[in-house]
Amino acid sequence: MSIANLTGAALVVAILSGTSAATAEAAQLTDPQIAHIAYTAGVLDVDAAKLALKKSHNKDVVAFAKDMIRDHEAVNQKALALVKKLKVTPEDNETSRSLVKQAETERASLAKLDGPAFDKAYAQNEVAYHKTVNGALQSTLIPGAGNAELKALLETGLKIFQGHEQHAEHVVSELK
Repeated sequence: MSIANLTGAALVVAILSGTSAATAEAAQLTDPQIAHIAYTAGVLDVDAAKLALKKSHNKDVVAFAKDMIRDHEAVNQKALALVKKLKVTPEDNETSRSLVKQAETERASLAKLDGPAFDKAYAQNEVAYHKTVNGALQSTLIPGAGNAELKALLETGLKIFQGHEQHAEHVVSELK
């Protein structure tokens, strides 16, 4: 499969799953594009968490959503400070646009649910989302980052987001 054949969601899946085409894509991603992908992923998770705060009455789900907002906004603030310090403008790209489209679809599905059905779907989505993002950080974004400070920020984010994945798995197990 060549990169030329990958568009939209297929490119996201390739990059986020660590395929050989994704490795080639990582070599082509610039630091401004990597920064934008990582920032976009954080914003999307904050948006999902805000929906959870509006819809959920489950104390564990609400606590998890508050953690997502706090942590992702903190990492994104550090990312914004770094790009400002480096005088770099994050660049929108096919991957970040595809992430947004995918998240909008998932958010629309979640918005139709209420009560325990919403809680379970939100928590399961958070497990899947963090697995995907963590995989992309490990296999593509961190190795593809050229700037040492960007790489260090992505590595710090990965540690935090691995904790989120475990927390989301715990919430899912409690909702069964």
